[in-house]
Amino acid sequence: MTLTPTLIHQTYAAIRDATIRTPTIQAARLSLQLGIDLHLKLENLQHTNAFKARGALAKLLTLTDTQKQAGVIACSAGNHAQGVAYHATRLGIASTIVMPEGTPFNKVKRTEDFGATVIQHGVGFDDSVQFTLDLAARYGLTFIHPFDDPIVAAGQGTVAFEMLEDLPDLDVIVVPVGGGGLIAGMAVAATSVKPDVQIIGAQAAIFDAVKAQFDGTETHFAGATLAEGIAVKAPAPANVEIIKQHVTRIDIATEAEIEDAVFDLLSAEKLVAEGAPGAGLAVIKNNLAAYRGKKVGLVICGGNIDSRLLSTLILRGLVRDGRITRLTFEIDDTPGQLATISRIIGEAGANVVEVIHQRMMQSVSLKQAELDVVIEARDMGHVKTIVGALRGQGFRVRTDSGV
Repeated sequence: MTLTPTLIHQTYAAIRDATIRTPTIQAARLSLQLGIDLHLKLENLQHTNAFKARGALAKLLTLTDTQKQAGVIACSAGNHAQGVAYHATRLGIASTIVMPEGTPFNKVKRTEDFGATVIQHGVGFDDSVQFTLDLAARYGLTFIHPFDDPIVAAGQGTVAFEMLEDLPDLDVIVVPVGGGGLIAGMAVAATSVKPDVQIIGAQAAIFDAVKAQFDGTETHFAGATLAEGIAVKAPAPANVEIIKQHVTRIDIATEAEIEDAVFDLLSAEKLVAEGAPGAGLAVIKNNLAAYRGKKVGLVICGGNIDSRLLSTLILRGLVRDGRITRLTFEIDDTPGQLATISRIIGEAGANVVEVIHQRMMQSVSLKQAELDVVIEARDMGHVKTIVGALRGQGFRVRTDSGV
């Protein structure tokens, strides 16, 4: 079977009543900040908080009665797993999901909550596939591949139909890329509706398998990525061929850029997004000149970020923005120093979050003390004002940000 616009239309007719038609909204704050016209397709509002539910349902609907009776199996870091589990349970089909070791706990739990049996094996998707295939053969289960299947890719491609129905004048669609199913399906669908629309792929710099094949360069695999949903070393060859035909280019983003972008989506648009759509926003930020004057769509393909990871990411983002800053003082160990420092910080309009006053574990002289004061400020400019006021009163102070 070949991935064609006709197949995607047929698939859309089959799945549309059981999937959410997610909105495409203007990213008002980010558009102002970046100086472009940016619109977000909110697939993080799908039943399983990710677009993967579309392709999973599409495949499940093609099973024979015998296959449904035997059950299905899938291998996934989380979003495909939840899509298969949710729709399989809804259709009365037993599902087994193999998830790599180290998969965020919330993705494991939600997959189990949707009714699947979860087995954790391997250190990544590519390490888990053969184990999954062996289980499928042993127990007669139907393997539902997350991206190397034209029906699954057709289900993912329906995202493009909805985006262009909402915004027919889109000039560019930016799509996160892992195994290539989403971008292949969307590229075929989008160019069938609007041949001149540009499709741009986004990958993590340390998992750039599709970009490497697209550009004819060496791959770069270097450990764990925040965008674990698109951390695929072996994309589907059929998807890569479609990408080469229909996609304009593949861009990459570093881990720091992806982290910043996830924080931007949360702080500016109040959207919980995982690392894959963060990669999409990051490559847009890296190439703003190319997007000015164009209407740009970005697929927020998933929102299943681990809550503990998100908590740390938020705090790190606040520190980068200067909204939380640690001030370190070397003060004379005499009464009234802390009160004076607190007064100056308060008069400057900042809030003291934490104070650590120590005399033993330090390198200052015996008659001095080291004081750490964590403050909450408006931004880095506000921090500079506060530090200037403190230094103006004779305090020796330094910050983690180098102000």
